[in-house]
Amino acid sequence: MKDIFDKTVSEEIINRIDSLNPNSEGKWGKMTVDQMLAHCNVTYELVYDNKVSKPKGYKKWMLKTFIKNVVVSEKPYKKNGRTAPVFLVTNEKDFKTEKDRLNSYIIKTQELGSNYFDKKESHSFGDLTKSEWNNMFYKHLDHHLIQFGV
Repeated sequence: MKDIFDKTVSEEIINRIDSLNPNSEGKWGKMTVDQMLAHCNVTYELVYDNKVSKPKGYKKWMLKTFIKNVVVSEKPYKKNGRTAPVFLVTNEKDFKTEKDRLNSYIIKTQELGSNYFDKKESHSFGDLTKSEWNNMFYKHLDHHLIQFGV
């Protein structure tokens, strides 16, 4: 798994994002490119913006027990996998706004670095190692950029 905290890797991801355009089409799935960018932004909103309340009790236990490993392991996501409700984007979004937001989040994350994230509590899964954070960030972005052919 590439290291999203490495500046070269972050720049590579940003270059892939920058190669998208408002007419880019996905190879699978239902999202348009603007929705995909907004969908990818949700990961960072959960880290930085506290817009969504954290799951508690049974729901948090379920996420940690059954979903966490799928999200933070190195195993790639399957095409057309189920999307958590908080990540669903069904309305039209502004392509440039979402692209710029995503690039800004990636830069911020890279600049904060892996040590900032080591043992940091995630929104849904409890404390994660820097490797788990990396896998979650990189794998999700890579999955959707491949989906849109970049």
